Amino acid sequence: MITVKSFEFNYFAVNTYVLHDETGDGVLIDCGCFRKAEEEELTNYITSNNITLKHLLCTHLHVDHVFGNEFVHRTFGLKPQAHKADDEGLPTPLEQARKFGIMDKVRAVKIGKYIVGNDVIRFGNSELVARLVPGHSPGSLIFYNQKNGFAIVGDAIFNRGIGRTDLWGGDRDLLVAAIKDKILSLPDDTILYPGHGPSTNVVSESLNNPFLVI
Repeated sequence: MITVKSFEFNYFAVNTYVLHDETGDGVLIDCGCFRKAEEEELTNYITSNNITLKHLLCTHLHVDHVFGNEFVHRTFGLKPQAHKADDEGLPTPLEQARKFGIMDKVRAVKIGKYIVGNDVIRFGNSELVARLVPGHSPGSLIFYNQKNGFAIVGDAIFNRGIGRTDLWGGDRDLLVAAIKDKILSLPDDTILYPGHGPSTNVVSESLNNPFLVI
């Protein structure tokens, strides 16, 4: 059984997720911790639950989702894993941060491993399957666990919304098509944990998301 713990971090209210199973092994997804207190909150949860982090995963490489990558690399020795299309197709986090005037807190960490669609990420007795859902960014990924019936979906889809497509490499038509193909095709009761805001599920978004219901 996988435990999913969410934290809301930084100015952009990014959802950072820690997943771990009964073995104590876990993964960290979209580490957005920005302030010292946020770093301490995350570390305290990991240490108090005796979690051994095996992977630092990125649904995409927009700066608000990667603020904490350097901290995680320094503290836990993990390098981020992401899709090559984002690593090569987006401005660096520092260049993105200049847009928001927050350069002082951005430290670059090179991607340690590229993830492609259908890759399987294993930790403990558990696994996540990566699905490529481009449109919000060129290399946006979701991470799906069939056994426990959930997906970490980044900024591809939200509760009654979809990711913005006016940033670097965004494409609304591509995003809508990818959501329908790679997310709404999951079982109806699949819980969707987004990059911002509350969780939802596949059937709710299939029936009620105004950006997807025609």
